[in-house]
Amino acid sequence: MRKARFVALLVVLALPAWAAAEPPRSGIVHVPAKPGETAVEHGYQLYAGNCATCHGSRGEGITRKRAIRGASDQTGLGPPLRGVGALAADFYLRTGYMPLAQAQAQPRRSRVLFGDRELNDLIAYVASLGPGPAVPTPHPQRGSLVDGLKLFTEHCAGCHQINAEGGYVTGALVPPLEDATPVQIAEAVRIGPYLMPRFSKKQLSDADVDSLIGYIEHTKHPTDRGGWPLGHVGPVPEGLVTWFIAMIAIVAVCVVIGERNRS
Repeated sequence: MRKARFVALLVVLALPAWAAAEPPRSGIVHVPAKPGETAVEHGYQLYAGNCATCHGSRGEGITRKRAIRGASDQTGLGPPLRGVGALAADFYLRTGYMPLAQAQAQPRRSRVLFGDRELNDLIAYVASLGPGPAVPTPHPQRGSLVDGLKLFTEHCAGCHQINAEGGYVTGALVPPLEDATPVQIAEAVRIGPYLMPRFSKKQLSDADVDSLIGYIEHTKHPTDRGGWPLGHVGPVPEGLVTWFIAMIAIVAVCVVIGERNRS
């Protein structure tokens, strides 16, 4: 009985995290492409069924709550998409950040809800709303691992930890980067999703981004020489394990000394 209650408590505590990653309550609208239909035309149909409630019928955005509820029982509150280009749409859709179950929820990486054809066409439509940046093509093999470590330490480690395992900041959960592809990392640097700051090319050049990606890729396959990895989550668990082992050793010494004194 206690075990069942404990499991139920875990489920209740985990519900907020699941809700942020789940698809809208009304589900995803899949629109079959018609013969001869262009990518932008098909993308518009998908956009109208899945995105317009929060981002406006033509990507103008919705900055005030509306009395009339739309898809997924939402009232809107989505940023404008005109001028974001293919870059932002590619990032948010291919990471599963969008669409959200709730407009105010923090976007989190989850399962992708569209097929490849749908993704390409949706991205093409958003890109057609106005001039904007294209999907980047990073070259991490051209970067410097040393420079990447330095840049990551200066700009990213404060939130993502030096080993890119993520963490917590005020008002947000910082994701680990182990599942992020080089393209997605390059996109996130330029977009600044959620609370993450956006870095312009003056702040971080494309060459800098290549080095950053190279370092992040390195953290995905670290070399564990001479010790336990312990999840690669930094010195806190390492210190706890050290103290735990030390406490056992101290208790053992005390027991041995006690036994000797008895004899």
